[in-house]
Amino acid sequence: MQTTSIALVGAGGKMGCRITDNFLKRADYIVHYLEISPKGLENLKSRGITVSAEAVAIPEADVVILAVPDVAIGAISRQIVPRMKAGALLMTLDPAAPLDGQIASRPDVGCVIAHPCHPSVFNWESTEKDFRDFYGGISAKQGVVCALMHGSEADYERGAAVATAMYAPISRVHRITLEQMAILEPAMVETLAQTCMEVVKEGYETIVARGVPAEAARDFVLGHLRIQIAVLFGEVNGTFSDAAYKISKRAKPVLFREGWKKIFDLDDIREQVRDITTR
Repeated sequence: MQTTSIALVGAGGKMGCRITDNFLKRADYIVHYLEISPKGLENLKSRGITVSAEAVAIPEADVVILAVPDVAIGAISRQIVPRMKAGALLMTLDPAAPLDGQIASRPDVGCVIAHPCHPSVFNWESTEKDFRDFYGGISAKQGVVCALMHGSEADYERGAAVATAMYAPISRVHRITLEQMAILEPAMVETLAQTCMEVVKEGYETIVARGVPAEAARDFVLGHLRIQIAVLFGEVNGTFSDAAYKISKRAKPVLFREGWKKIFDLDDIREQVRDITTR
């Protein structure tokens, strides 16, 4: 069996641990786990993992994965990329730093960005335990998006294969561009969706403070969210009531400023990612 050598930088961090746990299940990858933070080192120790020497792991690796914070990834890439061997592949987990021009590059080193979609709200799993794998990467299936920043088709295929392993179990791999990935995150899922959900949560807390029983409010809000998403995204053959459409039409100009869709313009997205990559 042909093996691929991987250097996982930040192996003991939040994303690093999820990736580490999946690589521990694979025999077709030789993984060097790199970490310097005390908490990260403790996380790896609890898994029985000995940290590798960066000076040895980086020059030998076929693939280097940067599982490090966005604010640090630029500086770390500038330290690591010059020491990678020719023909190796650099992988990052988020489009922010690459789009902001923070990632060091070499003409003989490809670069692929791979990000998990996380299990869908309509993901079907056979057990409640599997269903409650909300982040994915343990037992619930999820999609993954991959973008070739630079390099060859062989680089992309190698990156997609590694992404399938580190985010497993995978339902499908979507090939998109770096710009499209940035439209998805941060613009779609953080700037828009997370912000809207935070407002919904604030609304829930407000009505509970005004006397609505917390359990009743939670059941009512989350149940309605599920069917609303199902209707809007075509998971069910149904519609809202005439009253619901009427009230949402009234509410939109109250809740959203005109022109809010500018968050999907590339110039605005570049400002978003600059906020992410700046300390």
